[in-house]
Amino acid sequence: MAQHTYDVVVIGAGSTGENVAQRAARGGCRVVLVEAERVGGDCSYWACIPSKALLRPAQALADVQAVVGAAAAVTGSLDVPAVLARRDRFVHDWDDASQVAWVDAEGLDLVRGRARLDGERRVMVDAEDTRDGGGGAPVELEATAAVAVCTGSRPAVPPVPGLADARPWTSRDATSAQQVPRRLAILGGGVVACEMATAFVQLGSEITVYERGPRLLGGLPEFAAEAVTESLRRMGVDVLVDTELERVIRRPDGTVEMAVGGGTSVSDEILVAAGRRPRTEDLGLESVGLEPGSWLDVDDHLQVTGVDGGWLYAAGDVTHRALLTHMGKYQARICGDVIAARASGGAGGEGGGAVDAPWSRWCATADTRAVPQVIFTIPEVASVGLTASRAEEQGVDVQTVGYDLASVAGASLYADDYAGRAEIVVDRQRRTVVGMTLVGPGVGELIHAATVAVAGEVPLDRLWHAVPPYPTIAEVWLRLLEDLGL
Repeated sequence: MAQHTYDVVVIGAGSTGENVAQRAARGGCRVVLVEAERVGGDCSYWACIPSKALLRPAQALADVQAVVGAAAAVTGSLDVPAVLARRDRFVHDWDDASQVAWVDAEGLDLVRGRARLDGERRVMVDAEDTRDGGGGAPVELEATAAVAVCTGSRPAVPPVPGLADARPWTSRDATSAQQVPRRLAILGGGVVACEMATAFVQLGSEITVYERGPRLLGGLPEFAAEAVTESLRRMGVDVLVDTELERVIRRPDGTVEMAVGGGTSVSDEILVAAGRRPRTEDLGLESVGLEPGSWLDVDDHLQVTGVDGGWLYAAGDVTHRALLTHMGKYQARICGDVIAARASGGAGGEGGGAVDAPWSRWCATADTRAVPQVIFTIPEVASVGLTASRAEEQGVDVQTVGYDLASVAGASLYADDYAGRAEIVVDRQRRTVVGMTLVGPGVGELIHAATVAVAGEVPLDRLWHAVPPYPTIAEVWLRLLEDLGL
């Protein structure tokens, strides 16, 4: 058995693991990445990139069709084979060679295989291949400073009778599909469900969405959820809320039969988009006193709680703090910096002071105060920070102000009959923005300004001096501040 010692062992070479490794290495640590699948992870091959590649052609078509004079130039529908081929180019035909080249360029080592913890600071790998020519022999890795778990999450399959045996699609199957099913059922009403309903209805599928709750996108303000729901229905999606599947079977002819509401429905595929679970079931957590299959609780420095010695860290989905790629990378940057600083005895060491202060470079404060998100439906939804209801749950005295985006000159120029809305949530006592939600075409590119305002805790009186260019949709900021009395 090959044995190697590193300062840092990173389990999982997706976008989160890559960032942990990069930051730790740049801080002077010798780092090895362990990856069981493709370097680059879900985001690069089965999530963010391929899903947006599928969605963008439909969004572009909708944008053109919304402008008089340009709409007449559109004489056909989407070229489905070309859309799928473009998606394939973005994921490099599921080849991670370019990502491996990046690992090389960063001076990191790579071991391919499945990793599991084997007690304090030890990782065992059923290796497929190693950079030093180790072939497929098992590898034992020792970490002198830290082990970082960045294994992410996977789709959860609800306990609907027969569903697991019906070979349902998960988001991986949907984003890598080589053919578009004629009929697609979608179980769930969250982000993945709404984005995939948007993509596949535009690609020609007949879509039915089954959501057990009272509405889609339950974590967002109702106005945003309503706009997406109404749009999906206009595009021909059958959206069924307060609806639970009773049974699912895969028929001998390959179709899927679903029992619901006393009747049956048939589709060609069923996509399960009803939550996530951590990839920790085979990670050896029991060897360090943790529960296999559990989410990993971490402090704001991304150190796993409940494990003695201060050597185990985690970042990304596996922490269950903010299940978004950009937030995983944010955590990873902080995690890598903390590990490197503590390994060198620098400012990131144990203790209080600036290290523990919110918004310090070693503290993942944004996880609870300034999480941005864009949902690439038609229309788009963008949000950051707290909703009014969430702020009130936390005891924050807030004022909420909304504005019709169609009344902004930039929006009316962007699209004829533009429809959209913006809403900000303001802390009355501190007079700062603590949250914002927008819905409408193109709003995804507006949300970073709100993220800066929330993370920077910019006073309203100072925001008043941030002049939005005219005529842009960003002028909504001026209108919102005016409605706040400025």
